[in-house]
Order: sequence, then structure tokens, then C-alpha cells
Amino acid sequence: MKTLLITGCSTGLGVSISVKAAQAGYRVVATMRNLAKRETLEAALKEAGVEADIRALDVTDLDSIQSCVDVVLADHGGIHALINNAGAAQIRTTEQASDAELQWMTEVNYYGVVRMTKAVLPGMRNAREGRVINISSVGGLVGQPFNELYCAAKFAVEGYTESLSTYVGPAFDLHFSAVEPGGISTPFAQNALAHFTETGGMLDDEYKPILEAYIGGAQARAASGSSYSFQTADEVADVVMDVLQAEKPPVRIRTSKWAEEFTKFKTQADPDGTKQQQDVIDRFLSSVDFGN
Repeated sequence: MKTLLITGCSTGLGVSISVKAAQAGYRVVATMRNLAKRETLEAALKEAGVEADIRALDVTDLDSIQSCVDVVLADHGGIHALINNAGAAQIRTTEQASDAELQWMTEVNYYGVVRMTKAVLPGMRNAREGRVINISSVGGLVGQPFNELYCAAKFAVEGYTESLSTYVGPAFDLHFSAVEPGGISTPFAQNALAHFTETGGMLDDEYKPILEAYIGGAQARAASGSSYSFQTADEVADVVMDVLQAEKPPVRIRTSKWAEEFTKFKTQADPDGTKQQQDVIDRFLSSVDFGN
């Protein structure tokens, strides 16, 4: 049985991935920062008739990360796959954001991915087997209004994933992938709006009319049922499972037709990222024998 470690499993996509992976026969280690919020996951697992090993893990805390990984390795003998799902969104302009908010966005969405990956890589490298799937976003490919701090962190995740795939992947038979959803019908967006409200809401400054147009447009599209439709967590989890189980997983993949259309100017020449991956390898590491 292969062990799968997932971050951010208290709600939404993390819950769906945990259930689907357990149903597929994986030994699931589902983690979350606050175990007091485990009820949603436990209820979903019970309804599906499957189990998971639920652990505390805070991706912004190095000691928490290393402690969790060490215990999982001791209990289960290895970690076959890591899904970096923990994340947070924020609606705030650069000028309005505090330094603490900037740090928080980067810690959760980018540094957490790097720290988790660093913790599991030695075991995967020694085993010559493993994969890391980073839940990114269309915001990791296309910058969007009032989301620059979030998009910047997701852009970083994309570059990190691409870079690892060019040498760590082929050298040690590991796979690195970025999954890029559009909107998902989970508490993720609601949490971003709640944080926006709690930290001052719509400030009365020169950005206010632009933000009003942005939020009004989003509400109008949602009310009209336009092409911008949120996916369910289960729909996105199905794509994640396809990547997890693929013999040759993509470097990047979108999860819906809307996401494909939205990012087309960035992705149409190389939809799954493998052409760029090979080009980088050929340019910089052509003398290395990766055995493939």
C-alpha cells in the first residue's frame, strides 16, 4: 500500500482528495493545522466507508512539518506521494496590504510548498520513487486584479515545480506536477472574503471604484450562470487523482474547459509543460545520462 501525504484537509479539495485516494487504495495521511476542524473530513470518510490517518501539520511551522513527516516515515515506512494542497487567498492591493499579510500569503502558498517538498524528498530520492503534486491555480499562470499577492505566490509554485521537474525528476525517477484549477465551490473563496471584511473591507480610496467593478462583475457572472462556472471539489479531485496515478504525469494541467480557455495565451504552445521541460534539459543538462 502506497502512502500519500496531503496538506490542507479540513475542508474542500483536501477532503475530496483524501476520500478518493483512500477509495483508490492509498494509505492516506490527511493533515490540517487545527485538528479541532477534523469533523468534515471524518464525516466524509465515514460516508464513503474508508479511513485515513489524520494528523496535525502547520505548513508555516518548520518543526510541525518535520515532526509530522518523521512520524509518518516511522509509522508507514515511506511517503510515496505528497499533495501540497494547503493554501489561502486574499483580496487586497499592494498598497493596502500590510507586511504581515504579505508574509502570510507567501508563507502559506509558497514557502509551505517548498518546506513540505524538502522534507519528503530525501526519502523519495533514496527510494527512487515518488511524486509531488502542487495545487496551484490559473492564478499561477495569469495575474488577476486585486489578487497580485496570491498570484505571485502561485507563480512561484509554478516555477518551483518546473525547475524540480528538469533535474530532480529525471535523475531520481520522481515526478513533479502543478494542478491549475479555476474557481472551486469550497470555503476557500468565502474565507478570502471573510479575511477581506475582517481587515477593513473596501477602503474609501482611489482603488474603491475599480474594486467595486471587479466584485460587481464577479457577482453578475455568478448570477447569470455564465461560462465562468465554479467546479466542485470532487471534479478537481478527479483530475488530481488522474495525475497521481498517471504513468507519465504532466508538469502542469488545468482542471476545466474554462481554465483552459482562460490560460490559453500562456499554455497553447505546450499545454502540459513537457515540451518546455525537455527543452530546458536539452539546453542545460544534455551531457547528463538520466537513463531514459
